[in-house]
Amino acid sequence: MARSKERRYGRTLIVSTAALVLVSGCGVLPADDDQETVLIGVDLPLTGDASALGSVYRNALELRVEQVNQQGLLRDRQLSLEVTDNRSDSDTAKANIQELASNPDVRAIITSGCEECAEEIAEIVNGAGVPTIALAASATFSEPVEERQYLFKVGPNAGHDASLLTAELLRAEVGTVALAATDDAYGAEGLAQMEVALAATDIEIVLTEKLVASEDGLRSSAERIAGYLPQSPALPELGLVPDFSTQEPGPDAVVVWASDPVANDFTEALHAAGYSGNLYLDAVAATDPFLTGASGAAYTNATMVFTETLVIDEVIATSPAKAARQTWFRDYTSRFGTYHAFSSFGADAIQLIVEAINQAGFTARDTLRDAFEGVRFDGLTGPLRMTPLNHSGLRSQALTTLVVRGDRWRLAG
Repeated sequence: MARSKERRYGRTLIVSTAALVLVSGCGVLPADDDQETVLIGVDLPLTGDASALGSVYRNALELRVEQVNQQGLLRDRQLSLEVTDNRSDSDTAKANIQELASNPDVRAIITSGCEECAEEIAEIVNGAGVPTIALAASATFSEPVEERQYLFKVGPNAGHDASLLTAELLRAEVGTVALAATDDAYGAEGLAQMEVALAATDIEIVLTEKLVASEDGLRSSAERIAGYLPQSPALPELGLVPDFSTQEPGPDAVVVWASDPVANDFTEALHAAGYSGNLYLDAVAATDPFLTGASGAAYTNATMVFTETLVIDEVIATSPAKAARQTWFRDYTSRFGTYHAFSSFGADAIQLIVEAINQAGFTARDTLRDAFEGVRFDGLTGPLRMTPLNHSGLRSQALTTLVVRGDRWRLAG
């Protein structure tokens, strides 16, 4: 596969606006020994299979904390991170979170989350009473809310993605579609949401593939989809048999519900298998704005759901929020060499804590948890709104559709 595997895996309103407009550094404020330090525990996969994304999150968290402290967005307080490495292992992740939650100095936790241990993480943070933000897509981290009182999520939501993808399929007048998703909690969630959304249309699901993250597994799934032919009944009593000689193989569209690198490898496998129809990707497939090598050809007819922050460098800043996103894009790219789609989620996790502290005026764990449920701000990813009944803050309005033109993702239309 062409792309490197290193790519893996009142007062409140005033504060919110300032945080967005002043993303870039404007001089380091003088140190004050009387400042309260708010310690945030962090659990990320910095080694192992998911280390590429873990490094993106660490970069984003550290950069945003630096900006918050430099700009004095917490006035007489400053943020500090205690970062732990879960080595892409669920047992280590649970142990890290248990250790962080047991530290009384830790006011909140940010975790990349492991879908298979979401219930155990909820038990740990509920028991310790420490508000925790998951940089994850699966709804298992924020639902059911009554069992996730201390868990919040800022990642994309499957239901929102499925609705927008279905709207795009209808706009393209697609008749048949194949669904391909990873065999995990978020993949199952995506398939279920797509089935519900498509049930209200005339679009027929002709194939459903559970993607196995291996070269042979992805190739087999791709070949089955690329070779698909519609079932036409034989009527021997009338001398009729199916004639597929003029039928173009493959469904009209394929929806891929998988994160990088599986999404990228499967897209390239589809292209190698001869599929040339329309391709639609869920938000978790996003990485950086540019496509290189074989990926460019494989993504020729691709549409992806994500937020405009990934392509904000080509957007006219018509609001303070858009200007802040452009500044974040430039700051992250300048610091780390290239932009990554999911960096804004890490930055918004920090901003959620900043907003809660400024809203509550205190940093006790329970006080912050309660404040989280009333936080509203236009983040670097898009608008986020938490409520007592909804702990997954990203609004559907944050999403847009991106298409490939030339060597990069761009806004559709």
